Amino acid sequence: MQTSSSSPEADKLDVLLLTGMSGAGKTSALKALEDLGFEAIDNIPLSLLGTLVMPGQSLPDAEDFSQPIAIGVDIRTRDFGTEAFLQALERLKSEEGVNVRVLFLDCDDDLLRRRYDETRHRHPLAVDRPVRDGIAHERLLLTPLRDLADIVIDSSELSLGELKQALDGHCGHMRRRGLSVFVKSFAFRRGIPREADLVFDVRFLTNPYYDPALRPLTGRHEAVAACVAADKDFAHFFETLCDLLKPLLPRYVEEGKSYLTIAVGCSGGQHRSVFIAEKLADWLEKAGTTVHVKHRELDGSKQP
Repeated sequence: MQTSSSSPEADKLDVLLLTGMSGAGKTSALKALEDLGFEAIDNIPLSLLGTLVMPGQSLPDAEDFSQPIAIGVDIRTRDFGTEAFLQALERLKSEEGVNVRVLFLDCDDDLLRRRYDETRHRHPLAVDRPVRDGIAHERLLLTPLRDLADIVIDSSELSLGELKQALDGHCGHMRRRGLSVFVKSFAFRRGIPREADLVFDVRFLTNPYYDPALRPLTGRHEAVAACVAADKDFAHFFETLCDLLKPLLPRYVEEGKSYLTIAVGCSGGQHRSVFIAEKLADWLEKAGTTVHVKHRELDGSKQP
């Protein structure tokens, strides 16, 4: 399921344009990308992007660079604007020696407002207006960029460590080509993860919650796993799920998709979805796929 490192794409200079909502964690993301092997540059004027990354211009040795570049661009950038960004992106994409991707870092508006209130930092677009208005204005301006982004990461519920893991999964292909799969368990009562590409509802399986002995445990415990696996429909369901994914994964790679998020949901996000997510991740890993697992509803202290 891995693409070949000898493909023409592997000879190009990889450029990641990182943009998104102010306060969503762009600075932290750039530092994390630097730790992951990227050369990180923040707030370079859009007019200088070509000079920085296009081989043969003011950087004569650019064609020798093997290190991918992550460039932070947002509303603080001197000549930033939606049209200017789109034009700069088109220029980069037209270059034969450059492989460019756009990553949009998003966050819930209410959480952004709380962050600004707590830090007492001034929102770039709320100099003489409430922070809420600045956030709303920025989201309106950046919606076209979010829509065209190759990768969207919502940092609302991510710790710094989880953000780094997400970046590694989504952008690691720029160092090692292939498809990274995120498997996430969740509770339907808290909503479907916004980043999900495929969603599977496992609420039809036997619910360990109704067994007092199993209720405080999670899907990572053997007793819970045995309870769910004993459901008469489990074996057929899981076999069918794997049969569904087998032909899809290589096709995603062929289409140039670098990451896939599979969300597995149940009522509480503690038992059935966790077990299925773990089992699915194990199957994917054995199939040679790069896998990252996250259980949205579980606190670290609850995990065995």
